[in-house]
Amino acid sequence: MKIAVLAGGTSAERPVSLQSGRQVFAALVRLGHDVEWWDVKADIIDAPSGAVSRALVDIGGRTELYPDVVFIALHGPDGEDGTVQGYLDVLGIPYTGSKVLASSLAMDKVRAKTMFAASGIPVAAHLVFGRDDISSRSVIRKIEQDLGLPCVVKPVRQGSSFGTSVVKDIADLPKALRLATKYDSELMVEEFISGREITVACIGTGTVATLPVVEIVTESGFFDYTSKYATDDAAATEIVPADLEASEAEEAANLALECHSALGCHGYSRTDMIVSEHGIYVLETNTLPGMTETSLLPKAAGSVGMSFDVLVERIIQLALGD
Repeated sequence: MKIAVLAGGTSAERPVSLQSGRQVFAALVRLGHDVEWWDVKADIIDAPSGAVSRALVDIGGRTELYPDVVFIALHGPDGEDGTVQGYLDVLGIPYTGSKVLASSLAMDKVRAKTMFAASGIPVAAHLVFGRDDISSRSVIRKIEQDLGLPCVVKPVRQGSSFGTSVVKDIADLPKALRLATKYDSELMVEEFISGREITVACIGTGTVATLPVVEIVTESGFFDYTSKYATDDAAATEIVPADLEASEAEEAANLALECHSALGCHGYSRTDMIVSEHGIYVLETNTLPGMTETSLLPKAAGSVGMSFDVLVERIIQLALGD
């Protein structure tokens, strides 16, 4: 098949997207496909050596350039939020991952939590503020009174933990609020739930299956950007399958399926959760999980004998309706 790998983009997650894209590109070449490298704009293309490269904005109407399918390896705003998906829908080009609505809902942490809560899925208590709100002292008081400390401050629409802080001291809260607003005009302050961090990937259409639960153990206690993408073992350790009671593993898998369904995800997704002493809470669902050499989805697939190449081929087939 003729396949375009769409990677890079303009979000803060561009470096991660380039890593994902290169891994996927190499796998598709090994699988024997005719592969091109696409980025969203011509002036930012950073293609693998020797690859035919194109800009997505230059493709519209040039049907002779249309591939059989686009493998979307973008992450973050303007890539994972339905923007690119809508453009490809207009062009009539099939693509991997979720469609416009699910992509948009999952990227917006507040709206996703609303969907989850409406489906009976346990989520942490939270407050939402705009960029202009945070200068008010009443915001600090409200956070302290309604949520208490520690708490988690994060941009509403961002990934890879950019702009996210765990705040333990009230004196650090203003700085955390300002940091979050560098990445989005809207921010969420969330109750901190102590426990073990796990993630569960879903794969399939129609009949959706889950991959084994992965537990993430970090030196810092927070799965931040460095922990997620460091290539050494010091920052984070992933345990696959997670050392959970059978009932806990089953509950986590069911929650991932419920989140996938509540948002209307397609093809594949990955849902992050916390196993606390009071039960399992859902943090968020990713519609385009990372595909780097340290990413959690490939590790979960590998634990059941699904190689990276097989995983990539499976995602392509799901995009084409098989």
